Amino acid sequence: MKAHGLVLCIGAVLAFLTATTAHAQTLKFTPINIPRAISTVANGINNAGVIVGTYQDSNHAYHGYILDGSNVTTLDDPNGTNTETGHCNLSGALQVVGSYTNSAGKSVGFLYSNGVYTDIPGPAGAVSSFANGINDDGVIVGGYTDAGNVTSAFVLKDGKYTTTTIFMAQITIASGINDSGNVTVFYVNGLTGATRSRLYNSSTNTYQIIDVSGARDSLATNINSAGDVSYQWTDANYVSHAAVLHQGTLYRFDYPGSNYDYAQGINDTIQMVGGYTTVSNPQLAGFKASR
Repeated sequence: MKAHGLVLCIGAVLAFLTATTAHAQTLKFTPINIPRAISTVANGINNAGVIVGTYQDSNHAYHGYILDGSNVTTLDDPNGTNTETGHCNLSGALQVVGSYTNSAGKSVGFLYSNGVYTDIPGPAGAVSSFANGINDDGVIVGGYTDAGNVTSAFVLKDGKYTTTTIFMAQITIASGINDSGNVTVFYVNGLTGATRSRLYNSSTNTYQIIDVSGARDSLATNINSAGDVSYQWTDANYVSHAAVLHQGTLYRFDYPGSNYDYAQGINDTIQMVGGYTTVSNPQLAGFKASR
């Protein structure tokens, strides 16, 4: 599954500390697993608490899903196989973006809205694409790979693509967008191989550094209306963790008892979703975290 990647079961409460102050807050965790799936990840959550994600079945095929309360809707793009979701919009009629694999074995982005799948093939020159984020105005962000095997980020607004690539990066991916047009972007540094994050203003074509301080790898995965950002980050031992930048303060957290974590989506009430594994179960499971 793309990390960067239902029955609501028991919840758990865990304290997590800010990286910059001594103030502590608590998160309530709820695991998310699709019945009969061998792995599940949660990728997006809207302001009504509807969750979108991806699960893998016993035949190792991937499917998207929408979880609304206890009701699960499976998403399978009719144009291909291995449907995987990205994020959803936060308010209004639910819209979901993601990707599927076409008959040529290439990834193609899609938009799911009102039961209809629409391809998001990327700009001219794209040989594969994937859609990761969508805001309430229907602006879509993601990435595409060209014939030279360079992956660049795109913003799709009113049918027009705007593309951007970080200097010296072989891979640049837009992961989320809010209604102000601020886009979370992560990229692979061409010199060090480490992953870093930027906040891209699609109106001014400018960037702001938003890395997790001290992290080896820092992947900004989504952004809400207030500018709060969810993350996946790795420590010096390459262990993956989750984090959220809330009101200018960074909080790091892990699912209780896990050995691998990431936060993938965030809504306006600071509910977050993501994935985790444990030593006893190396298959990915999803989680919802709320204050």
